[in-house]
Amino acid sequence: MNVLISGLVNTETTVRVRQFPVEYYPIDYPFFGVKTAVSGVAWNIALAMKNLGDDVSLLSMTGQDFPAAYIRDELRNAGIDASHLLPCLRETPASVVLYDDTGKRQIYCDLKDIQETTRVFPEETVRSADLVVACNINFNRPLLRMAKEMGKTIATDVHVLRDIWDEYNREFIENADILFLSDEGIGEEYHDFLWELVHTCNAGIIVLGRGSRGAAMYDRAKNRIYEVPAAHVGDVVNTVGAGDALFSSFVHYTARGYQPLDALRRAVVFAAAKIRESGASRGFITEAVVEAYMQ
Repeated sequence: MNVLISGLVNTETTVRVRQFPVEYYPIDYPFFGVKTAVSGVAWNIALAMKNLGDDVSLLSMTGQDFPAAYIRDELRNAGIDASHLLPCLRETPASVVLYDDTGKRQIYCDLKDIQETTRVFPEETVRSADLVVACNINFNRPLLRMAKEMGKTIATDVHVLRDIWDEYNREFIENADILFLSDEGIGEEYHDFLWELVHTCNAGIIVLGRGSRGAAMYDRAKNRIYEVPAAHVGDVVNTVGAGDALFSSFVHYTARGYQPLDALRRAVVFAAAKIRESGASRGFITEAVVEAYMQ
């Protein structure tokens, strides 16, 4: 399956802290607790889906700096084509993630000038894709329209959503065939919010990531909401990237022909395995390992 993934790619530094809130002290020595890697939603999804056996095309933008060169090297090492990574930003986006031993995390994401920068999408690359994953970043708005006109299946994750009429995310919500979001802006009583969203968009599948409580899913073909509990396949080290893992694996399995509920059950296993490691782009397992855990 050929998947086009377009969105943010950045460098990410994870820092293990003693607890939240972080107390002030001039210096600390968290040995092997500071790591830097390539990350960003688009990179996380691309690496996860490639690990699951998909052919991926990654589209993004960087600066012309050391982090950009590092990202290109990592793309080549992962066997992902770097030709659609345009060096048109003033600097490459970067993030820092603080996390503690319980899995809590605090993220600082510096997008640089990516939200004010536009890009052209290669028509042939979009046309040849079996599925388009359009992350909710400004430069993807023309991609939404192009993919919709071509009749492509569009998957997107709007992450934390507190208002179904959210102006920034509304275009992504309206064009998505598979729509993901987190319950972080909703809370425990999510059913009314989810039903309201169902009646204001056309997505066939809506998945609500619920962290340690698993996930909820609306399947329009069945007109029903399902709940899937979280899986446990090992100790939690860092929950950053769990949502991207859930999203990418679900999209993978539905595109392979799995029924949505079966796909979601496998996706929660994939996400549970991912959070055994620190870093948003680490800890991805293969289809064979997912099936072994399913047994």
